[in-house]
Amino acid sequence: MLIIPVKDGENIDRALKRFKRKFDRTGTMRQLRSRQAFSKPSVVNRAQLQKAQYIQNLRDKEEI
Repeated sequence: MLIIPVKDGENIDRALKRFKRKFDRTGTMRQLRSRQAFSKPSVVNRAQLQKAQYIQNLRDKEEI
């Protein structure tokens, strides 16, 4: 459970923005979406490998 203390005189929009940011960082929605359907471990590993290759490619291009 996320707890966001709201200070006296603080704008509710700012507190809501802090809540949304904290909620995104926990990764709850990503976890729920990934659990909706089973994916085989080999598929998960392949996706992680492709993501790592993509990031490495971006870093290599940045160095050039």
